[in-house]
Amino acid sequence: MARQIASRQPLPVRDGVGASVIVVPEDAPQRWGSVLAFLQERFAHIPADALNARLARGQILRVDGKPLDAAMGCVPGDRYYYYREIPNEANRLEEETIVFEDDLLVVADKPHFMPVTPGGRYLQETLLVRLRRRLNIDDLAPMHRIDRETAGLVVFTKRPETRGRYQALFESRDVHKTYLAIASSVLVSSLPLRARHCILAAEHFMQMRVSEDALAPINAECDISLDGVLANPELARYCLRPLTGKKHQLRVQMAALGAPIIGDQIYPHLVDTPHEDPARELQLLAQSLRFVDPISGVERHFATTRTLREV
Repeated sequence: MARQIASRQPLPVRDGVGASVIVVPEDAPQRWGSVLAFLQERFAHIPADALNARLARGQILRVDGKPLDAAMGCVPGDRYYYYREIPNEANRLEEETIVFEDDLLVVADKPHFMPVTPGGRYLQETLLVRLRRRLNIDDLAPMHRIDRETAGLVVFTKRPETRGRYQALFESRDVHKTYLAIASSVLVSSLPLRARHCILAAEHFMQMRVSEDALAPINAECDISLDGVLANPELARYCLRPLTGKKHQLRVQMAALGAPIIGDQIYPHLVDTPHEDPARELQLLAQSLRFVDPISGVERHFATTRTLREV
């Protein structure tokens, strides 16, 4: 099967979406007699007439941007480019908010259930594509990610030449992040505390897990304190300050401590039928970000305009 990778080529962004690329495998000449046969297997989920129509319209391209000739033979290592389409993608009822913008950065405040980048059944209604279209900035790229179910701040860079210096801040853990979460009040008597775990991949691809091996190396740390008591004494609002950046870290650690975040559809148990019900949102909010700007040397501090609901 062909390998699909992120687009890093000079083809332009179209309607906020970058081109996807397929690399022709080494055994292509033995497996497929033509480009068309290769594409029909690669895109088996697309009806043949729809795929042929895309080819006829010149919507699958060579590296030089010219339409692909479906009758030609497959050449190992060749790259074919296309722009993803998702018919009838649902429109978002709640929009993102821009809390800061200058010549280098855009800081957006996203709602629950909005993905940061395209993937799966999400494309036009993702934060990145919406901002590219809204601001008319094709080079816009996220410095980091937060989960689709999590609301709050995401920082984007405008210029490719400065992007690496901003992204390095996250790699070196020089960005101080604060999250708010609503969960069971069982942790209140032991606060403040530093949660320290070894987080590993779980059997299901959507989940992570805490290692049961007491000697496993610690790779996830988070400072947890009380942000406020709620009207419901069984719940509390926590301030979470992660020191590391593992996948789903805050959700995994809170569940491991016996206080899974309210509205979590993955931890401690994966729900069979995921929902996007605004009345049952994940009560996790990327509340603030602070770092020293590597270009200007100025300390940056951004805060969300959103709040969590007291469920």
